[in-house]
Amino acid sequence: MSKIYDQFVKRLGEEVAKIKVGPGEDNFRMGPVSSERAFKSIMKYIEIGKKENKLLYGGDIAPGNGFYIQPTIFIDVKPKDTLAQEEVFGPVLAVIKAETFENAIEIQNDTKYGLTGALYSKNPKKWEYAKLHFHCGNLYGNRKCTGALVGVHPFGGFNLSGTDSKAGGRDYLLLFLQAKATALKEGTFA
Repeated sequence: MSKIYDQFVKRLGEEVAKIKVGPGEDNFRMGPVSSERAFKSIMKYIEIGKKENKLLYGGDIAPGNGFYIQPTIFIDVKPKDTLAQEEVFGPVLAVIKAETFENAIEIQNDTKYGLTGALYSKNPKKWEYAKLHFHCGNLYGNRKCTGALVGVHPFGGFNLSGTDSKAGGRDYLLLFLQAKATALKEGTFA
């Protein structure tokens, strides 16, 4: 397993190093984060990652007039480390070593979040196992894990990642209603 992990980490770092950050109108592959608030939150997590984990790539502010952050990868992250247990909505990746496929699913399920998951595998048995055991609102196979399409794959998560109701799903509008039960004693108006 260690040999695979080491090869994966090496190739991952090489590919991420090719990503250039800048304005979308100038055809950069990665643009700024959404706001100053998001920027500060993400940078806070990067600083935590630098203290708790091993930085493979990035970790700095990217040049530009806006809220640009380099894609950042931390490796050898332990399942209970902060970056493994928190949702970081920015270009930060925590790589965790698992002993088996089932162990990887257990690690993922051992967080208080469960918005989106992705599985890349040519093994249909792993896909079937993930469908049953991977706790997330949207599970994508062999494709990117962003870009849910309303009416095709409604979006929502488990635990602290959502209400378990999915935007665009059949029960979504019910979230905007107020449920009320009434009880009136028989004969009140007789």
